[in-house]
Amino acid sequence: MKKLQLLQKITDNGVVAVLRADSADQVIAMAEQAIAGGIKVIEITMTVPSALKAIEKLSRVYHWNTQDPEKFAIIGAGTVLEPQTARAAIMSGAEFVVGPSLNPDTVKICNLYRIPILPGVMTIADVQRALELGVDIVKLFPGNLYDPSIIKTIKGPMPQANFMPTGGVSLSNLGDWIKGGAVAVGIGSDLTNEAMKTGDLSHVRRKAEQYMDAYRKAKAE
Repeated sequence: MKKLQLLQKITDNGVVAVLRADSADQVIAMAEQAIAGGIKVIEITMTVPSALKAIEKLSRVYHWNTQDPEKFAIIGAGTVLEPQTARAAIMSGAEFVVGPSLNPDTVKICNLYRIPILPGVMTIADVQRALELGVDIVKLFPGNLYDPSIIKTIKGPMPQANFMPTGGVSLSNLGDWIKGGAVAVGIGSDLTNEAMKTGDLSHVRRKAEQYMDAYRKAKAE
């Protein structure tokens, strides 16, 4: 049941912050700002130095199954390439795992621990293989290679597939992706670029607020 509840909460919140940084402390601060801005699904990429430390610290403060809105967030691991890293992330508190590509062994280890796994896909063959392995949501990556209409096209032969585009999703096209059938979207560099340039991480919170406003508007239309 936990896995199903997590998937439901991820899709209910709809926006995933994909956070990369130069240190664990920096990515923790970014995550705190994103959560304060309303993005409650946080993906800490394994390219961050000491990423597991960041996941562990955040998962101590925030929880997916709390009634306290100030402490509610779902902390996951991204850029997971193989099962060893997936297991280490899960043991550190990650509640979901995201990969840039489809690695069957990574899917299997996440299934073993009943943790949602969102592998990256680019082709219909990738989508089919992911479904065969029991994947519930696939990450359409890089999203900037596609038009939002790709979801409807793939759902023609595979209506059971669920998509989260990541890479190239922006405030200007988020609505098109949601209306096109995406169950969630991943937001990466556009969320953090200004903060990284200026050193003012409050820009992450303000951008997060804008993304959540755009998401709610798209869902309401």
